[in-house]
Amino acid sequence: ELVRTKTLTKNSIVQVDAQPFKQWYLKKYGVELGKKKADKAKEAGKEKEKEEEVKKSRHVIAKLKARAAKQKLEPLIEDQFQSGRLLAAI
Repeated sequence: ELVRTKTLTKNSIVQVDAQPFKQWYLKKYGVELGKKKADKAKEAGKEKEKEEEVKKSRHVIAKLKARAAKQKLEPLIEDQFQSGRLLAAI
């Protein structure tokens, strides 16, 4: 509707693609979003192999561990990442 009329109002709720945010979150925290919890257990072994392929300095690894300890994502947002669409207020 908003695209057709080309009108956006303050505090409108829109649906946006989650992929750019997934990529940023992976780079910032080292955690891949949008996977189901059962898939995460299966992929844990594969992720270790991938991490070995990508060389990271000790400093970067320490930063990622510190960020991962602090990061907490709400379950509702995780569900939106799994669906591939995020709701955003403009």
